[in-house]
Amino acid sequence: MTAPVDDAHFGEEGARLTYGSYLRLPELLDAQHLESDPPAHDELLFITIHQVYELWFQQLLHEAVAVRDALISTEPASDERNVGPRSGSAGGLWLCRHLLTRMHVIERVLIQQIDVLETMTPQDFLEFRQRLAPASGFQSVQFRELEFLSGAKDPAFVKRFRGLTPEEAARLEQRLAEPTLWDGFVHVLDAAGLDTSSDEAMTRSLRTVAHDRSSYADIWGLAEGLLQHDELAAAWRARHVVMVERMIGARTGTGGSTGAAYLRTRLDLRYYPLLWELRSVL
Repeated sequence: MTAPVDDAHFGEEGARLTYGSYLRLPELLDAQHLESDPPAHDELLFITIHQVYELWFQQLLHEAVAVRDALISTEPASDERNVGPRSGSAGGLWLCRHLLTRMHVIERVLIQQIDVLETMTPQDFLEFRQRLAPASGFQSVQFRELEFLSGAKDPAFVKRFRGLTPEEAARLEQRLAEPTLWDGFVHVLDAAGLDTSSDEAMTRSLRTVAHDRSSYADIWGLAEGLLQHDELAAAWRARHVVMVERMIGARTGTGGSTGAAYLRTRLDLRYYPLLWELRSVL
């Protein structure tokens, strides 16, 4: 008879898997290769911070896709007397709220990481900055995927990218074609029998949800979760542009952009403008 899983013995015997082998630590810790010669002390910090960002972007995409898929799988209530939708096979609207909360925590970490980066002085950065061109944070495919998945789709970004691999281009095109978190939220409103036929109808439906939170608790919680995701993304952009100004002033970006001037044009971006406008008509 096969022993139950909880009877497994933990320990060194067999050495089938170790901490280092499970986390692929030799490969992970060999992924920081400096371009400066002689080596600039702070280049390791710069590389590490940005690699960590990409790992967190990967996790955020993992969570956002799960939320989007769960929202889209939501089915109408089986009993017409019940207000609100019921969840399909993805596990419940509670799962969406739970994963959105996890995303919020990660996004706060992304903002706080800038404090670590700012322990590097502008002089220290200039020791190796010229070696980075034409590489730029603008070229982060995962960051752009996250924006597209959140609802801010812009095909022009794909055309502006330089050095995209075919696989990266395909990923971005897929994000442009597939439903967003907002599409999933609209589906939940539809499943609850709320009118989503136009922006005006959506606003009326959202006002109904806002003023009857006892009946639409899950939907209101989702709306607030999406708004928090949007707010934290805006907070990261604001914190990022100030850090760039502190580091390089008005210099152009290594990728050829106008640097902080370009970043400031992105400060007004909102993923879910209807949720923000709702505040003015409650």
